[in-house]
Amino acid sequence: MSGTGKVSVSVEVEINPTEDADKVRVAVQKTLGELQIEVIEEDGSKRLVGRAEGQEALSKFQELLRKERIRNAARRVFYDGLRGNTITFYLNKQVGYVGHISFSQSVGESPLGPICVEIQCENPLDLIEWLAPKIA
Repeated sequence: MSGTGKVSVSVEVEINPTEDADKVRVAVQKTLGELQIEVIEEDGSKRLVGRAEGQEALSKFQELLRKERIRNAARRVFYDGLRGNTITFYLNKQVGYVGHISFSQSVGESPLGPICVEIQCENPLDLIEWLAPKIA
């Protein structure tokens, strides 16, 4: 697990009026593990914000990618979302609730909106190799 440098994970997801905040929290935790999560209410809307430090915070996510055999697809998503030292991607909230990973677009693809994940890392290419090693 060395080589990635400092890793910081942040998650943000809108909580729609029809949604239970606890179920949204479960969706985040089942896919990304135990993050420090808080629900923020402002201007009549709610959103869940989660943060974690360290590469080990992504261990559950890495294990799910391996178990679901979607590492090659994940690599493409990570490279597509790579800007400088930040990797941004989106996960389907409903699929996350049942403990699976489905990558999504930032808008339009998931009727309830996606889980937005942003990973800041000193060596993002090394982190991508750790999360989703290339499979021949």
